[in-house]
Amino acid sequence: MSNPRLDLSAIEASLRAVQRGFDRINATLETPRDPFREEILLALLEGYRFLDQLQEGDIDLFAPGNSRRLLQLNCLVICEDPDPDLKQCAPHFRETERRFYDDRSLGGVRALMNYLADHRHPTPWRRAAGVYTQILSEPQLFFEGNHRTGVLLMSHILLRAGLPPCVLSAQNIKTCFDLSSRIKDLSKRRLRSKFALLDLSRRLAERLEANADARYLLDWSAPALARRAE
Repeated sequence: MSNPRLDLSAIEASLRAVQRGFDRINATLETPRDPFREEILLALLEGYRFLDQLQEGDIDLFAPGNSRRLLQLNCLVICEDPDPDLKQCAPHFRETERRFYDDRSLGGVRALMNYLADHRHPTPWRRAAGVYTQILSEPQLFFEGNHRTGVLLMSHILLRAGLPPCVLSAQNIKTCFDLSSRIKDLSKRRLRSKFALLDLSRRLAERLEANADARYLLDWSAPALARRAE
């Protein structure tokens, strides 16, 4: 069975609907966000385009040897002039690399891979939410852009399982942003935070499953996707 591909036009339409109503949405959030600027929207679209290319090549970002591609995805969403070799990314990207490969904390890429190896989640939604929680809680994986990169990595996991990606919409943005704000405030280093992170991860997984939207995929097949989700 071929890997599902993204309908980038449908994804852009959803993001632009969010952009048009963002001031109204922002007023309802537990923690208000910065404006949804055009450059952020375009960077997210580049991220989804990158995911679609990975689907075409049947490439798993979490497979051994692909850590550089994880950095590449982060570069796409935060750098004004992203470069495939990361050479032209913003100067602060050196700090991102340092943090990313730091094995002394629980926030580096090795900790993320250890988390995936130690947590055999029962569904793709639980796995995606778990990775997002691991990336966004303190210490965070990237120096900047953890929310956006995390959403794209959740989408990558879901796509690899044959499921629709996670895309912000007028229907899901409040729940997604409010849960993200709570996750961001917690530290994976603290034992007392672990139960709260588990609960937030579970709730996020439930929302991912409830909001799964086939319009973001080309040639969607409901029976095939249902089998992949099992």
